[in-house]
Amino acid sequence: MTGPPLLRRDTLKMFAGAVAAPPLAQSSSTAAPAKFQLACMTLPYANFPLERALQGIASAGYRYVAWGTTHQNSPGRKESVIAADAPAAEAKRLAARCRSMGLEPVMMFSEIYVAAPESVRVHARRIEQAAAGGMPFVLTFGAVQAGQHEPWIRNLKELGPIARGAGVTIVIKQHGGNTATGADCARIVSEVGDGGVKICYDAGNVLDYKNDDPIADIQTCWKEIRAFAIKDHRNTPKDEDCGPGFGEIDHYKLLAPMMKTGLTIPLAFENIFEPLVPRPTDPKGVDALARRSREFIESVVAGLQQA
Repeated sequence: MTGPPLLRRDTLKMFAGAVAAPPLAQSSSTAAPAKFQLACMTLPYANFPLERALQGIASAGYRYVAWGTTHQNSPGRKESVIAADAPAAEAKRLAARCRSMGLEPVMMFSEIYVAAPESVRVHARRIEQAAAGGMPFVLTFGAVQAGQHEPWIRNLKELGPIARGAGVTIVIKQHGGNTATGADCARIVSEVGDGGVKICYDAGNVLDYKNDDPIADIQTCWKEIRAFAIKDHRNTPKDEDCGPGFGEIDHYKLLAPMMKTGLTIPLAFENIFEPLVPRPTDPKGVDALARRSREFIESVVAGLQQA
């Protein structure tokens, strides 16, 4: 398989020092406390323009942001936050815009599955974009179905060194199939065996896809986790993803294993919505839910820090 073009050497030198790879997890009781970065994804604002999403996230009290996938920047038209083939300079400009609003970008979506035919090429460009924007993480996923295991491992082994060279970490999250749990993802990370590929833990998806218990599951993989996609899930009275605190997941138990890792860990809020009721059609309603989600997780983190 022909690999992607090498990233420009000057880009790598510029950003490798600024976006250092996260340290390995620590298990010692004397390890430094984890630093959690509460970052709202722009994803909950997908029905509104990107600029309005950034304004809402900042007004809801966040200091960090994760770029979603698409936004309705004009009526009836969805546009990517940043196109897969966009030059790295475009990501740098958008990151600068975020920082001008008081938001530090920490993560972006790959927008392509790991086993896709163009996976390596597109992921390599996403890594370059993330490095240019000073973002430490590129989030990717895609269920490993029959016949896809070897392409997953082959592609991630090729991408790991590219990510490390750019000071970026590729993080995979649970998405059904053979990635339905953290234990599944940890096996993939172990087989890849590269520090440029780790886990973004999505407890909502763990409970959703196969009804696995994320509290037990995270004990199998916490050493490989470098980020979280924060959302909750309810099985009753309706099977539905929702914002943290609205579902059945105990976030105190979920985050507890990470408290003494010494890592800087983005908590990227993917879903902030209430279950059972319609989602807001006014962006001010999304702002209110973004603020509520932040305040809930801030309380969880504060309690764990005291404990």
